[in-house]
Amino acid sequence: MNVIRGYKTELDPNNAQRTLLLKHAGCARFAYNWGLTRKIATYKAGEKAPSAIDLHKELNALKPTQFPWMYEVSKCAPQEALRDLDTAYANFFRKVKTKKIGQLKGKVGFPKFKQKSKAIGAFRLTGSIKVFSGSVQLPRIGTLRLHEHGYIPTHAKILSATVSEQAGRWFVSIQVQEEQEKPVMTAPTAIGVDLGIKTLATLSDGTTFENPRALKHAQKKLRRLERVKSRRKKNSKNRAKTRQAIAKVHARIAHIRKDAAHKLTSSLVKNHGLIAIEDLHVAGMLKNHCLAQAVADSNFGEIRRQLEYKAVWRDVQIVTIGRFYPSSKTCSACGDIKPTLRLGERIFICEECGNVLDRDLNAAMNRRNVAVSFIDTQNACGEDGAGYLATESETVFVEAGTKQQIGMS
Repeated sequence: MNVIRGYKTELDPNNAQRTLLLKHAGCARFAYNWGLTRKIATYKAGEKAPSAIDLHKELNALKPTQFPWMYEVSKCAPQEALRDLDTAYANFFRKVKTKKIGQLKGKVGFPKFKQKSKAIGAFRLTGSIKVFSGSVQLPRIGTLRLHEHGYIPTHAKILSATVSEQAGRWFVSIQVQEEQEKPVMTAPTAIGVDLGIKTLATLSDGTTFENPRALKHAQKKLRRLERVKSRRKKNSKNRAKTRQAIAKVHARIAHIRKDAAHKLTSSLVKNHGLIAIEDLHVAGMLKNHCLAQAVADSNFGEIRRQLEYKAVWRDVQIVTIGRFYPSSKTCSACGDIKPTLRLGERIFICEECGNVLDRDLNAAMNRRNVAVSFIDTQNACGEDGAGYLATESETVFVEAGTKQQIGMS
């Protein structure tokens, strides 16, 4: 089957190429801001907002007289930026119409103007793009060396290339359409996962994944650099150097987080055929000011996202347990439910059967039991001897509050 995937790796440009990359990013940023200004003006005038195609035609008409410098870059950079603006603008009004803007606050707000002082930005190119073992050829930029050789497939159909900057380093993400073989069935075992702060993940078989806590460990260095920056004169070169050093620290934090998430999710989908996770309300957890920083540092949302797309690659089932299911309060041995369980109680003690074990391990075991029970129930209604593994990859969502689905009598 044909699948669309992205391969991201770091570039190694020379000084001339770096200048071209900066020009393309600046042109895309200018086109986005210019298009947003036009959309706001038409909205205030009570007129229909122009589409990305209309804006691109209008921008092309102004190029010879007002923006001749735009001829130095590929036409795809401003064109794709206007398309991104069109999508962001439409998404905002779509959420307003469906009255969901309050539930997704901070995610689908009105498009903001892009500022060079906050980020160089990114740009997307289409058309004649060629990939080699150690380099990539982009329109109007030329051949750029890659830090990692042999990572991007050279014979797949290339759809686009997105170039981005982060803390002085340039990256390229190649979107390709390639033929993928039928997923190989992984080990027919079920596993329950309990995500946490102190320990990133506790599995129902007793395995634990440590949380790197990248932001916490970098706080001392960040505080020192922020003090240094505050003493620098505004708009000075020394202040810019300090700001760049802070950006490098934040980039390293982000890379450590993503690396831990990839190691956890890859291990889960490679070694198990059924994964039970909890439907965490991350946005609500971030409202707790005592835990917000630790929750954000744990990257729960990224772990969930990676699990979902990797499960499709490996033909693995994911059962999402409802967030109101009392997995921590329920005894995994006898099923008795405690009326209360404080957050500080890290050891679960069952008063009925005397079962004593780690709180997170008990929750992971309960999620595994619920997932297996749910899949067995589904297979009993039509699957022939498939056990708890379905023949096709799918994601099963167990909604909270329905007793039949979460195994409560």
